[in-house]
Amino acid sequence: MTIERIDPDTRWSEAVIHNNVVYYTSVPEKLDGDIIIQTADTLAAIDVMLGRVGSDKSKILDATIFLADKADFAGMNQAWDSWVVAGSAPVRCTVQAALMKPEYKVEIKIVAAID
Repeated sequence: MTIERIDPDTRWSEAVIHNNVVYYTSVPEKLDGDIIIQTADTLAAIDVMLGRVGSDKSKILDATIFLADKADFAGMNQAWDSWVVAGSAPVRCTVQAALMKPEYKVEIKIVAAID
């Protein structure tokens, strides 16, 4: 059994790979933007990590989206819908949660296959 930890730190790793599956959580870097900007920024970081490990968004199996404010659901969906691959949408769950930084409007956790 091989577990590969990407950029491990004391508290967490950027991503973890096991059995050709990558586990990754992304938060926005552009914290002054609205929900659409923050979601797009978070999704762009997912694209970067997936590319880094030899995968892409069409291989996402599962996504969990955490929203600080459920009123942002429509704006988050706007950014998501323009990003997700038609015909390859993963199973998805969206929940409202108190996020660890008050500036965060969204956090997205994904599980994706690697070729």
